[in-house]
Amino acid sequence: MPRAKNRVAARARRKRIMDMAKGYWGRRKNVYTVAKNAVEKALTYQYRDRRARKRMFRRLWILRINAAARLNGTTYSQLMGSLRKADVQLNRKVLADLAMHDPAAFAAVVKHGS
Repeated sequence: MPRAKNRVAARARRKRIMDMAKGYWGRRKNVYTVAKNAVEKALTYQYRDRRARKRMFRRLWILRINAAARLNGTTYSQLMGSLRKADVQLNRKVLADLAMHDPAAFAAVVKHGS
């Protein structure tokens, strides 16, 4: 009796990799073994950079809050410390958005915190 190879599953597995490699350049898009390596590396970068993006945005928010805080006569660390003591429950994303789009509201938050 011949050995069953389950060709359907093997084809589906290769097809999934090739579909993920659409738009790649050169042999990365049409040669399975090359595409497989490229897709694996891309997925690794994707996983890593989902976490790196969070760190990057936090850094950006802190920069914006610090710049706006200094315009209001304080520093980032002093502002965050006073907001924590005053129990103001605004996260860095919201504070940075206020600093950029509504400086008057940000100034009011600074005043309330100190």
